Amino acid sequence: MVGHSFMGAAHSQAWRVAPRFFDLPLRPVMAVVCGRDRARTEAAAVRLGWAHAETDWKALLDRDDVQVVDICTPGDTHAEIAVAALEAGKHVLCEKPLANSVLEAQVMADAAERAAEQGVRAMVGFTYRRVPAISLARDLVAQGRLGRIHHVRAQYLQDWIVDPAAPLSWRLQKEKAGSGALGDIGAHIVDAAQFILGDTIHEVSGTLQTFVTERPLAAEHAGLSGTASSAGTGPVTVDDAALFLARFTGGALGTFEATRFANGRKNAIRIEINGSAGSLAFDFEDMNVLHFFDGTEDAGVAGFRRIVVTEPQHPYVDAWWPAGHGLGYEHAFTHQAVDLVRAIAADTDPTPTFADGLQVQRVLAAVEDSSASRTWHAV
Repeated sequence: MVGHSFMGAAHSQAWRVAPRFFDLPLRPVMAVVCGRDRARTEAAAVRLGWAHAETDWKALLDRDDVQVVDICTPGDTHAEIAVAALEAGKHVLCEKPLANSVLEAQVMADAAERAAEQGVRAMVGFTYRRVPAISLARDLVAQGRLGRIHHVRAQYLQDWIVDPAAPLSWRLQKEKAGSGALGDIGAHIVDAAQFILGDTIHEVSGTLQTFVTERPLAAEHAGLSGTASSAGTGPVTVDDAALFLARFTGGALGTFEATRFANGRKNAIRIEINGSAGSLAFDFEDMNVLHFFDGTEDAGVAGFRRIVVTEPQHPYVDAWWPAGHGLGYEHAFTHQAVDLVRAIAADTDPTPTFADGLQVQRVLAAVEDSSASRTWHAV
């Protein structure tokens, strides 16, 4: 694994837990974690359960005990690491968004396609697909329970940089992160909506906004909650909020909102889908529940049904706890690891593929172009 901060901890938890709860055809072994700072990486290896520590990711490519490279680094490093790993014959799991540009994502998708011909697999980490309630939503849409889809409403709301004194971090610098709320959290709801519908966005009209344009410089190595230094301020070069309209290939209309300025909202992901025969609604703040409206029922008794998605027949749930004992944020990462291991063992491409990640990257780029030109843009 390359990178050991927030996502590195989540991925490590997944690799530790997956073979202990799921019957896997291959058993993951946590061989080595890589970071830039020797002392911090060695401490992370001990804390997170990795056998060895490296400070140069290129060293991983020559190690015989590494068959999978898990990339949990800022977006500006994804393409170089992923392409090199695939060309070295290593399977790759790469955090989202896939890259910082469509060009980089295209290079990565091309490399993944070439690698697949040699049995080497690649997956992009749109983890919310693995929340059982979201997987159930996709199943209901695929079964035709909603009929023809008319509307998609999706929000991802956070508030971690509302305070203007919050320090500048890599997530607020375009050269490292690619974009702000749009790519960091907007990418998740784009993928989730397309996943649930089994459809893609083909046209967007959007606007981006940066509310705080200068922030205190962060102390060295500061992350999401790093402390500010006394070295002055630096420019914020990404968006704080992104809003856009979307048209899906199948005819549905979508409204999307991603912001890190929704005061009081910590990690609120909300998706509602309206079709000719019914509706679905999901809120990550109540992540074990899916609301379903069956429009074919008699109007006298019809209403939204609250489905607690913890039954053994629900996606992934049978490996965990008795019905009614809810899952949490970390479980979706475990499901991601499980799906990747099973795909590698079956010699099939896992999903979402790098091609799926490229498609999301094209949506993000179209939103940026639309915001700049104030016109609709094709994806």
